[in-house]
Amino acid sequence: MAKKQNEEIDFNDKNIVWVTEEGLKQLQDRYDYLKNVKRQEVAQKIAVARSYGDLSENSEYSAAKDEQSATEAELLALDEKIKKARIIPNDDTKSKKDRIVRMGSTVKVFDRTFDEELTYKIVGSTESDPLNNLLSNESPAGKALIGKKIGDIAEYDSINSGKIEMEILDITN
Repeated sequence: MAKKQNEEIDFNDKNIVWVTEEGLKQLQDRYDYLKNVKRQEVAQKIAVARSYGDLSENSEYSAAKDEQSATEAELLALDEKIKKARIIPNDDTKSKKDRIVRMGSTVKVFDRTFDEELTYKIVGSTESDPLNNLLSNESPAGKALIGKKIGDIAEYDSINSGKIEMEILDITN
């Protein structure tokens, strides 16, 4: 069901896994790899290990069965995420001064604590990758940024660095 343009989206709904288009493609690609490639590789390992004879003391067989279990568990988890996945909608309809940071936003900030300019994208927890400036909406920094406008100061406490202050310079939704 399509949302009306001004209808508010509940990004806290635990029945939805919010992802970017790229994030959904990554989930689907991983699922396809596990289903079509990894399963066959593991089946071959099991067949080879069976050929060694006594399965009760066969470490290769045991390792291959463990790998099979891990692959199947990951497939189930990915299937569930994909079923619950919803693309974070774009919201560039507002003027720049009226935009707020939300999931899917790319935010340019001036980190007052470390005296540097940074750019982050706010994503769902499944896509989070802080080393590549993809911040989860559930992370302390992500939570601090959400709801802010250009010119606002976002503050949060970092375990390693104490209080962090970031001034919002630009928002692209």
